[in-house]
Amino acid sequence: MHVLVMTVVHNPEDARILHRQIRALVDAGHEVTYAASFTAHGVVPRPWVTGVDLPRAAQRNRLSAVWAARRLFKRMRDKVDVVLIHDPELLFAVWGVRNRPPVVWDVHEDTPATLSLKPWLPSLLRPPVRFLARMLEGTAERHLHLLLAETAYAGRFKDAHLIVPNETWVPDSVTPPGDDRVVYLGWLSRARGVAEAVEVAKLLQPYRVAVELIGYADPQSRPVLNQAVTEGLLEWRDFMPNDEALKRLDGALAGLSLLHDEPNYRHSMPTKIVEYMAHGIPVITTPSPRAVELVERYDSGIVVPWEDPKAVAQAVLTLRDDIRERRAQGARGYAAARANHHWPNSAKRFVSQLESWAGVKP
Repeated sequence: MHVLVMTVVHNPEDARILHRQIRALVDAGHEVTYAASFTAHGVVPRPWVTGVDLPRAAQRNRLSAVWAARRLFKRMRDKVDVVLIHDPELLFAVWGVRNRPPVVWDVHEDTPATLSLKPWLPSLLRPPVRFLARMLEGTAERHLHLLLAETAYAGRFKDAHLIVPNETWVPDSVTPPGDDRVVYLGWLSRARGVAEAVEVAKLLQPYRVAVELIGYADPQSRPVLNQAVTEGLLEWRDFMPNDEALKRLDGALAGLSLLHDEPNYRHSMPTKIVEYMAHGIPVITTPSPRAVELVERYDSGIVVPWEDPKAVAQAVLTLRDDIRERRAQGARGYAAARANHHWPNSAKRFVSQLESWAGVKP
């Protein structure tokens, strides 16, 4: 089976797209052409895929990327068995093209709910754009195949669709959590707790507990983080490929998830929490419902109030001073991740579903 995977929004090293889905397809013996914004992100395609460079869709500059993807789709429609798209923008790249192969839209997020997190979109335009997004989702369901990243997304659609959750690769063994470093892994923005992370770093500095942030920061957050690095408050590693970034979790005291109370986060599982558990470190999280459900079910961390750096710092120090509980939380989280959130458990269903839609025998 030959699969064309396209994204113009996500980093080509995106964990879900490259390190889970594409890797699963390649491991199953399928050929993958991966069209993404390699040059714009300064990324070189992995040798096990055929990379095609596309412009990046960012802020209000999205049209050129969509048209480039549409031209590529037209050129390759007779050469591939199935197409997997990862951005709602790419719905415009595939619609209306005749004699197209099966197209699958992987729904990563609650698209209408994310509009409140886009500072480049004027507030007056958000209601009509939200309405348009709902219409696009309905049209996509009628004409394309859908995969959903969250069970909570199912309520937005009329029919049942395969859930391909944001799980992670869980290593065979892990290093016990240490006592001098907390980490954050993921996108960095105001709504994801950048200001709180900086304040936590200030509060922990006298106790010699370092704060390490790993991930791409949006334009509004980059000056804040650069200033914090200049002042020696924390370490910010910017974007790292997922397989490299996950290694930085090993031996940390705890992993932070400081999401604000935003609509898009209320029904989504923060992938970083599963990744922290998978690497045997306790979780410190704000009380988004899915995060609370996971942490409390497995007793794998501490829940703190929204936007409360002092509570976060106190949770860190509590874990630092109690080695037995710190290691117990890490061990419980690891065992739960290995049993219930190990990506290979879902990878087979994902590959099998694409094979079915492509009409290809496994």
